[in-house]
Amino acid sequence: MVLPADVLGLSVALGAGLLIGLERERRKGRGAARQAAGIRSFTLAALCGGLAQALGQPLLVALGGLAIVGLAAIAYWRSPRRDPGLTTELALVVTYLIGVLAVQQPALGAGAAAVVAALLAARDKLHRLATRLLSEGELHDALLLAALVLVVLPLTPATPVAALGGLVPRTVVLLGVLILLLQAAGHVAGRLAGPRAGLALAGLFSGFVSSTATVASMGARARAQPAQAAACEAGAMLSTAATWLQVLLMLTAISPALGAQVAPLALAGAAVAAGTGAWRVRGSPRLAADAGDPRRDNQRGPLRVREAALVSALLTAVALGVGWAQQRFGETGVLVATALGALADAHAAVATLGTLQQAGHVDGGLALTGVLVAIGTNSVSRTVTAAVAGGAAYAARVGGSLLLSGGAAAAVHLLVN
Repeated sequence: MVLPADVLGLSVALGAGLLIGLERERRKGRGAARQAAGIRSFTLAALCGGLAQALGQPLLVALGGLAIVGLAAIAYWRSPRRDPGLTTELALVVTYLIGVLAVQQPALGAGAAAVVAALLAARDKLHRLATRLLSEGELHDALLLAALVLVVLPLTPATPVAALGGLVPRTVVLLGVLILLLQAAGHVAGRLAGPRAGLALAGLFSGFVSSTATVASMGARARAQPAQAAACEAGAMLSTAATWLQVLLMLTAISPALGAQVAPLALAGAAVAAGTGAWRVRGSPRLAADAGDPRRDNQRGPLRVREAALVSALLTAVALGVGWAQQRFGETGVLVATALGALADAHAAVATLGTLQQAGHVDGGLALTGVLVAIGTNSVSRTVTAAVAGGAAYAARVGGSLLLSGGAAAAVHLLVN
């Protein structure tokens, strides 16, 4: 017996069948080569699933599913085309299941129908993305990133480990995943922005991995190709903006209270660094068509898994060092250990402070001071790196941007506190 409560579900099933069937009807074609299922077949399949579920007979639902699968198999076997494909037949089976789901959970059934219809309608765009727009390396990296997000991250323990100084393993993995996501975003932005802004955007998003390494890379490129010096300087400056933004993102994820304290400082520092980078972009000449294309320098794909893993490993090492220094020397030890860790990379030192503050091992004031110490120490390290890699002129501009950025953050800190 169909209850009044099932009317909504049956209505959703009807709408789902019509929506998916409408899209398939447009693809059905005409004449002897047309496909077997169109708008009426999909609508009836969805209603069949909905009615079987509404009657409350599990055996009837199973038999209906077997019937739909059998009809889809016959339609595929009798298809006159040389390469018929399985999309329509699979869509017919899925539509039946959506009809069953619509009676149980109407909202979820409606959403599933919309996703299926959109997926079917985007056939040409998806084919173009898979065969023309994505390189082999990009596809590999996309699959790797999906596996990390959907498989590795959920399986990583989310409880503190005493052997790691109270660090949460999932936090370490999350940091690595965040870095990879930002790398991917930077790769996409670089391809969309065109060659003139390609180097600047590459510097910005490489800064989410390691600003020090970005400064060195851009400096070496500026020395080897003087015509691209301004664009390389812009990339190095924008990597500083990335450092401030990643500090804010990491602390917000690890320790929301400390993230709120750091937000005004980080936004001020990022704004000044971005402003100096934009100034250098405006002064850079137009580059060759492939100069800013990330694929030119990286045929393997946009992700740098090794670098992300090294940052995560460094986070663990710095956490252990800061924890030991705190036990041995107190607050002074925390600041000294943070400064030493930040010589190589500021991200790991800042993330360690956020973890310790969230766990209650250090107070908010000390953690905030430690963040400023880490950024300041790393700025000195980056300036020295700029001088070695790119020469005096490159170091003067990049170091000036670092000084202005750090000064803006310090000024906001004095005003706020």
